[in-house]
Amino acid sequence: MLRVVVLVSGGGTNLQAIIDAVKDGTITNAELVGVISNNYGVRALERAEKAGIPNQVISPKDYASREEFHKALLQGVDAYRPDLIVLAGFLVVIPEAMIDRYEKKIINIHPSLIPSFCGTGYYGLKVHEAALERGVKVTGATVHYVDKGTDTGPILLQKAVPVLPGDTPKILQQRVMEEAEWKLLPAAINQIANEAV
Repeated sequence: MLRVVVLVSGGGTNLQAIIDAVKDGTITNAELVGVISNNYGVRALERAEKAGIPNQVISPKDYASREEFHKALLQGVDAYRPDLIVLAGFLVVIPEAMIDRYEKKIINIHPSLIPSFCGTGYYGLKVHEAALERGVKVTGATVHYVDKGTDTGPILLQKAVPVLPGDTPKILQQRVMEEAEWKLLPAAINQIANEAV
């Protein structure tokens, strides 16, 4: 069984997609062993609690320095003995020590077709604002391995989503989540769990 830890920062819709996929058998040979949030009081923690998944908050606000926070985050992740770390809307730069320790064992979901609209500063609604501003006709989502760059690791899966007339950043964000993110992330975990990558 692939031991999966999910790192979150907010609402946890991608976490919910993973929980549902494990429950309905879309993801096999994997178990969710822990959820870590960098923010208190977020919906993702409620989702983990409801699903009976051990969860905790490791917030940079609780540490005197970024180094101390990074150390605590790594210790928190290590405690779950994960085979795979999934960044599901985790808005924290992953410490290099974690990338070194879990090389090719960390995946991220990004709401665009990398290499478009990715890298430093491209997260959340900003990605969709940029896509609409540029006038692209197609956007989507990408699941990739995490390396020491920002959104630069090897790509596992991508799915295109059309940009429609009248789209706002919020409408486009919702369509990308529903049609791409919530499908891609479980599919990627399932492939890794079944050694089909």
